Amino acid sequence: MENSAPGRIRFAEISAAWKSAMATPRLRAFALGAGPALVGVLLVLRRFLDFIEARRGAALNDPVLALFAPHDIALVLFPLMYLTMIGLLVALIRHPKELVAGIWAYVLMIVVRMLVMYLLPLEPPSSMVALRDPFVELFGEQRTLTRDLFFSGHTATLFLFALVVPTPRLRALAFTMAGLIASGVLLQHAHYTVDVVVAPFVSYACYRAARALVTGHA
Repeated sequence: MENSAPGRIRFAEISAAWKSAMATPRLRAFALGAGPALVGVLLVLRRFLDFIEARRGAALNDPVLALFAPHDIALVLFPLMYLTMIGLLVALIRHPKELVAGIWAYVLMIVVRMLVMYLLPLEPPSSMVALRDPFVELFGEQRTLTRDLFFSGHTATLFLFALVVPTPRLRALAFTMAGLIASGVLLQHAHYTVDVVVAPFVSYACYRAARALVTGHA
């Protein structure tokens, strides 16, 4: 019986946290709308990525990428990234306000990214080693995407996690992984340097906007 007590305590804490959060009308409305909004924007993203992949764009001269040869590290980087994300999501279940704000920030980030990619079509770096990310390829008819460039979605997502998670230890983990992802996509020449540099700033702006919407204050 003693061994099961911690599990019951954690479940009770999670239940109490969500009950308290759902008692707030504003947060309850955004919590109920988070799932449909996320599914809807991912469905739109799938069609949009097919459009982007079929469109021509401009090639950039990137002096940073010219400093080193590309290397493929996706088989190591992406499993580690997704394991980290799953762990952070599990941790966020106990923090409904942060989780709901994070979902809406991610939805907003996807919308911003689609808008920017539409306005700034780019050709991939000529030395690109394409990112074989099985999860992302689900949103592009299972083909390798090469033109979903500005800004780096992988980098932005991990930085967003770092802003949302509630403890310094988890925040440090998320920032570390975001740095590894940023370095990895550059090492593969899968993004231009500007794609990676801009991503954290977009994450921060989307997080602040979503937090203001969900909680009523910045």
